[in-house]
Amino acid sequence: MELFDSHCHIDFEHFDDDRDDVFGRMQEAGVSRIMAVAVELEQTERLTRLVEARDNVWFSVGVHPNHEVKQEPTVEKICGLAQHEKCVAIGETGMDFFRTHVDAKVQEHRFRTHIRAAHLLNKPVIVHMRDADDVCLRILKEEQIADCGGIMHCFSSNWEAASQALDMGMSISFSGNVTFKRNDELREVAGKVPDESILIETDSPYLAPVPLRGKRNEPTFVQHVAQCIADVRHTPLQDLATLTTRNACQRFHITQS
Repeated sequence: MELFDSHCHIDFEHFDDDRDDVFGRMQEAGVSRIMAVAVELEQTERLTRLVEARDNVWFSVGVHPNHEVKQEPTVEKICGLAQHEKCVAIGETGMDFFRTHVDAKVQEHRFRTHIRAAHLLNKPVIVHMRDADDVCLRILKEEQIADCGGIMHCFSSNWEAASQALDMGMSISFSGNVTFKRNDELREVAGKVPDESILIETDSPYLAPVPLRGKRNEPTFVQHVAQCIADVRHTPLQDLATLTTRNACQRFHITQS
């Protein structure tokens, strides 16, 4: 079985003491590939070193919508930092009204900047959407996201929002929150997403899935997300793993050996 964690933050300080052990556990659990996602431009150098040291890691360039930064990203800056052959996506970016550390107008400008850079680079956009469905989906449509594609990361909204994103050619990625007891509606969404559009992730070190909720999350735990979704979709775990790995490789333009 091969699993692809399509969104994690393996370079964060949470893993500084045991990162090699985390990679070892990944291998034992069948997690063959991971996507290390940026939340600020200053990570690029660190992420570059990481992916050059390991064959099974790829990375993105971007600024989280709710991160306060000294200098706002520009199209030129993002494009310049995203030239590495293992940089396969732009983001995470998007809109977040759950916490408002960054003004909504700044978030929107930042979001549009990322999408415009992605168009120039022909790379997919990793979208963070939290309590901002209407405005986030509107911007994706206005900026013609279908031309470069993208991923609705850690999806936590309803089927109506998922349907709109799917209509724009987006992939829908589910994280540990799909396993939480209260999230029946989200599991229903996971059961409806077309085969070709579904991804799995951890968003580690955050959102550890049941039965590990409350612990530091890590890419190994994506197997619990996969099992939950396989159960919802009434499909064998092996088939779900094969499907989501293929989808992630296609979305990120990674050759699958």
